[in-house]
Amino acid sequence: MVLYEYPFNERVRTLLRLEKLFDSMFFFVRQPDARGHHVAVTTLFEILDVSARADLKSDLLQDLERYRQSLHGLREHPGVDHEALGALLSSIEEAAAALNHQGKTGDPIRQNDWLTSIRSRLAIPGGVCEFDLPAYHAWRHKPAQQRVNDLAQWVEPFLPLREGLTIVLKMLRESSQPQPLVAEEGAYRQMLGGKAFQLLRVYVEEGDGIFPEISANKYMVSIRFSIQGGDMKPQHVQQDVPFQLALCNSI
Repeated sequence: MVLYEYPFNERVRTLLRLEKLFDSMFFFVRQPDARGHHVAVTTLFEILDVSARADLKSDLLQDLERYRQSLHGLREHPGVDHEALGALLSSIEEAAAALNHQGKTGDPIRQNDWLTSIRSRLAIPGGVCEFDLPAYHAWRHKPAQQRVNDLAQWVEPFLPLREGLTIVLKMLRESSQPQPLVAEEGAYRQMLGGKAFQLLRVYVEEGDGIFPEISANKYMVSIRFSIQGGDMKPQHVQQDVPFQLALCNSI
């Protein structure tokens, strides 16, 4: 199954973007080639830009505290796996503590003049060639392990943020299980009656090439299934499409 996620608000949209960027950056950090490490550096700057949102840290701390209080209330429920619950509470408390002790996200990167010079040149197409930034060219020719060590040092200030958003998204996704549905003639609509969900998840069969085009708010979910034509433009499918849908909200 191929999963498509649709955020209902800007806060969740930001978390999803950061999750994708962290995933991409760590993938390229693991590549031994200098070109992969260049992509990791550019992705690091994207993480810096997205994480600059002023209320991001406070929103995550509020979410973590809400989850901590909700989970504490489960301690007395019969049938609860206390070991698993304790481990989850510990991870939430550790993530919150790390975020609380962190200064402004990404400040060490902003204060690094060498990285700042690379970041400014990236706005120019091809602006990090060896004749523009010979020091960066020299870094890209250092041993792979040394580059990996440098990248690990540069990403370290973002790790509390990553841990916090990982927990928040995990709890959000696990708040609802997907239900099997059918989009008649490729279209599906569901009224929500004003209930505020945070995340919509749509699963479609892999290999069919069918994908959902989603529109959603607190009143209605509308999904139109399409397929790419020869010119890659979306074309609405006319047949019934089986899929799975989950509407997620925080606990």
